[in-house]
Amino acid sequence: MSRSAEPGLSPSPVTADDLDLAVRLALTALQEVPPAAWDAKAGTLEWDRWETVEHLSDDFFAYAVQLGPSTPPMDDDVPFVFERHRPGGPSLAIRADRAAGPAGLLRVLEASGALLVAMVRTTPPRVRAHHVFGASDAEGFAAMGIVEALVHTHDLAQGLGLAWHPPADLCSRVLARLFPNAPDPTDRTDPTDRTDRTDRTDPWTILLWATGRAELPGRARLTTWRWDGSPRR
Repeated sequence: MSRSAEPGLSPSPVTADDLDLAVRLALTALQEVPPAAWDAKAGTLEWDRWETVEHLSDDFFAYAVQLGPSTPPMDDDVPFVFERHRPGGPSLAIRADRAAGPAGLLRVLEASGALLVAMVRTTPPRVRAHHVFGASDAEGFAAMGIVEALVHTHDLAQGLGLAWHPPADLCSRVLARLFPNAPDPTDRTDPTDRTDRTDRTDPWTILLWATGRAELPGRARLTTWRWDGSPRR
């Protein structure tokens, strides 16, 4: 059952505090990346770990600046220059100085995350701004930032033996906000189902499935996916 099929439920909103928590958890986890591992591929991505953190920083920045103008754009992005610095690399407006090393890279990530947190805190709920998947509000951009932080930290941690399992309630809120048709981790509608429900009821596993990074029992791994950032209120 999906959340959209459950009338009367009103999930807790995604907040700036949720986003701040996701950024802080990601930073803590990424401090454990060995210095020699930053040039290796990040999980199944085509980018190395350094580029992936730059991409995440760039996402935070791009979401924040969409909310920045007094009249946010509704049909395109704020026209910063986004460039690829190698074939197949991410298109970025934000890059970290390699000379500053991994500590400097994570400082760039922290600063970009703080920028988005501040914009989410100060943007009135009525404000809407363009996103390629559809116009959204501050809560939607907060949820997008959280998903980016959680799943890309997962990508970065793969192959390194780093523990990364974000809080279930945080995953549940962003699932409800951006993936309303994903399986509901609270669904108990089939009492005759005796199969192991662990993977099907863990919000983090469901979020990984919803972003094409995991399989669920009875559901194939997604090869394409997108979220729904449309305002809920």
